[in-house]
Amino acid sequence: MASVTLSLPAIPTSSLSLQSLGSLSKPKRELRPKPRPFPSHTLNKTSLRPLTSPHHGRLRVTSQLRHPIISPDDHWGLWTTLFATGAFGLWSEKTKIGGMVSAALVSTLVGLAASNVGIIPHEAGAYSIVLEFLLPLSIPLLLFRADLRYVARSTGTLLLAFLLGSVASMVGTLVAFLMVPMRSLGQDNWKIAAALMGSYIGGSVNYVAISEALGVSPSVMAAGVAADNVICALYFIVLFAFASKIPPEASTSTNDVSMKMESQIERKLPVLETATALATSFVICKASTHLTRLCGIQGGNLPVITALVVILATLLPTYFAYLAPSGETIALVLMQVFFTVLGASGSIWNVMITAPSIFVFALVQVTVHLALVLGLGKLFHFDLKLLLLASNANIGGPTTAGGMATAKGWHSLVVPGILAGIFGVSIATFLGIGFGIIVLKHL
Repeated sequence: MASVTLSLPAIPTSSLSLQSLGSLSKPKRELRPKPRPFPSHTLNKTSLRPLTSPHHGRLRVTSQLRHPIISPDDHWGLWTTLFATGAFGLWSEKTKIGGMVSAALVSTLVGLAASNVGIIPHEAGAYSIVLEFLLPLSIPLLLFRADLRYVARSTGTLLLAFLLGSVASMVGTLVAFLMVPMRSLGQDNWKIAAALMGSYIGGSVNYVAISEALGVSPSVMAAGVAADNVICALYFIVLFAFASKIPPEASTSTNDVSMKMESQIERKLPVLETATALATSFVICKASTHLTRLCGIQGGNLPVITALVVILATLLPTYFAYLAPSGETIALVLMQVFFTVLGASGSIWNVMITAPSIFVFALVQVTVHLALVLGLGKLFHFDLKLLLLASNANIGGPTTAGGMATAKGWHSLVVPGILAGIFGVSIATFLGIGFGIIVLKHL
């Protein structure tokens, strides 16, 4: 799915949401104690922004019901709910239904439901902390393996097939936007199109980074996650159908690189490596945000963080590869907490009326992608196995690409598939933002 501001527009009064109904019965201002936001972590009534934004005022907490069960001031209760929901999302992937829809969608939907029925608040200072600190912190942790030189050496022809798939995703986005412009979303239409394009080159982290950099509203982001996960589930069914007649490789032995990577992933997480990975990620985030402020790059925190960690991982591959297993585990948990916050900040009504148009757009997008990959791949005499795996890395990301190669018995392609996906995550944010601003915004 298969990174700065994140805008949260207020729900229009014409919308038939529980929030608009709840606003009619709000108690008088003096009877309702003001929540105390974290120092300098404030939220505008109509937007959810990082602290670097010049437009932040006092925190105003609202929920879909008058009084959420867990109040915005109950910090222990709120953080417990966020992490518990993220853990539930990860656990759900072990079930049949959860495995089909992904942990990200489960966490988003649970957060969405919890805020809309009044269990947790619709806005809170804790959400701002997730957006400004935990989300950026997860980006370097996910990209410690992004050694571009090693990717180029190890993937071979698969990398060329992956680049073909990336171009196909860009063309598919353009065709889909012309056919399904999603004008009902207003200015969010080209932004969510760019975010989905980034997701279909890299993965969900790129979707989040592009959405935040361009200022996509949380309800549209949540609807995009829902539509994207359904599309991906259908797409993988189609990919495996095309791959059904391709036999597994004769040898089941794995090379040294594959064995080394698998042993790193499966071993227990040492305390020292985990602490070092976190400290390194904090240093990268601090340096990147300072550089962003110094250069006056509006909304550039996540893209700069991505660029810096890719450069460092390429220059110091041994050090970052050593930290990668610990970093990826921590990042996975933090991303689940983010998806929970994303859902909690959204409106069920807005998601319901927004998701269908995004779904149709994404369907056209991936259909054109697949048609171009198979058509041009045949023209350039690519092996069908490479084309299908590269397309999986584009649409699903490194995890699903490695999973497909393992499931089909293509053992020599497991590591190259993962590395191609990591390469996509490294470049997709910049491609998505650039394509959105230069092309989609003016259509």
